Amino acid sequence: MQSKSPENIIPDHEKLRLQKLFYYEILNSPAENTFDNISSLASEIFEVPHAGICFIEEENIFIKSQIGAAVETKRKNSPVSLAILGNDVQVISNKEFSSDNEKIKFFAVAPIQSPDGFNIGAIYVFDTVFKTPSNNQIKMLARLAEMVIDKLETRIAIRKSLSAQDDRLHVLIHDLKNPMTTISLQSELIGRISNIDEKAVLIASKINVQSKKIVDSLNEILISARKESGSFKPQKVKVDLKEILEIVTKNLALTANQKKQSFVIDIDSALEIFGDTDKLKVLFFQLLHNAIKFSDESTAIMISHQTEENLITIAIKDQGVGLSAEDLEKLFIKFARLSAIPTHKENSNGLGLTMAKMFVDMHKGKLWAESEGKNKGTTFFVQLPVK
Repeated sequence: MQSKSPENIIPDHEKLRLQKLFYYEILNSPAENTFDNISSLASEIFEVPHAGICFIEEENIFIKSQIGAAVETKRKNSPVSLAILGNDVQVISNKEFSSDNEKIKFFAVAPIQSPDGFNIGAIYVFDTVFKTPSNNQIKMLARLAEMVIDKLETRIAIRKSLSAQDDRLHVLIHDLKNPMTTISLQSELIGRISNIDEKAVLIASKINVQSKKIVDSLNEILISARKESGSFKPQKVKVDLKEILEIVTKNLALTANQKKQSFVIDIDSALEIFGDTDKLKVLFFQLLHNAIKFSDESTAIMISHQTEENLITIAIKDQGVGLSAEDLEKLFIKFARLSAIPTHKENSNGLGLTMAKMFVDMHKGKLWAESEGKNKGTTFFVQLPVK
C-alpha cells in the first residue's frame, strides 16, 4: 500500500496497454448489473458511499460502473490514473482534492490487470472523510479487480469464439456456393442441347431450378454475414510468419517474464505466405499463451519451422505438463475437460484452442499437437499453405 497524489505519468508499454484495452471491446458499453454489483461490494467493504469501475484510455477515463459521486474523467487530473502505474493497490489518505464538487479525503484504487500484465483500468472507492483502510480491505479490493478481469476474459473469449465460428461457417458456405453455381449453369446448358431426350430436359430443368434456389439461399446468408462483420473471408495478403511470431512473442513478454520463461525463435529467414495478418496473430497468440500457462517457471518455449513444397509448418514446443492420449483426442473441442492444469492456476476458458483451430481451417491449413505424455511437454504444429 502506497500513499501518493495523482500524477500524469505514462506507463511503460503504453501502446500495447491501449491495444489490450481495445481488445476487450468494453469502451463506451452500457452499464451492466455485474459490474454495478462489484462496485457496490467494494463500497460496502470499505463502508464508503462512493465506488466505481473504470477503464483508462489515452486521454479520458470511461466509467463503466458508478456508485455515488463520479470521479474526474480526464486522465491527466484523475486519481484513478494511479492504477496503471503499478501492480499494487494505491491509497491517498493524506491529501484533499475535488471531484463532482466533493472534497475527497480518502481514495483507494486497485488496477484491473490483464493476464498478460497490462493495467487497463481500475476499481476504486473514496470518501469525504479521512480513513485508514485495513490490510483485509486492501486485499479485498485487489480480489474485486481480479473478478472484473475474469469477467472481461470470459466475455471476450466467448465473443471471439462465436465470431470465428461464424466466419468459418460463412467461408464454407462461400466455398459451397461455387460448385452449386456450376451445377446450375451446366444443367441449363444440358437443357439447351438439340435433339436431347425430353425426360433428360425435364430432369435438367429441375436440377437447374433447385440449384438456383440453393445458390440464392446461400447468397442471402453471405449478404447477412457481410452486413454483420464487413467481410467474413480472410483478408489475405503477403505476410511474413517470422515477423508475426516476433510481434506476438513481444506482446506476451510480460506474461512470460512473470514465470521467468523465454521464447526461442529458431527461424533464420522470412517465411512468407498469403494469409490474414490479424487472424494469424490471434492464432499464434492463443498457442503461445497456452504454452506459457501450461509450462513451469524458468523454461523455454521453442519455435521452429519446416518447409516443404507449398506448405510451411510452424512448431511450438514447450516443456510443460504434457498431454495424455485422451487429452489429444478432445484438444480442440469447446469446453473439453483435460487432465492438464495450468502451472500457476491461470484461468482457462476452454475456447482458445478451439478459436485457433477455426483460424487455421479458414486458411485451409492443419493444426495438431503431439506429446509423449504427462510432464513431458507438448508440441503444437501449425501447417499453412503458402498460397
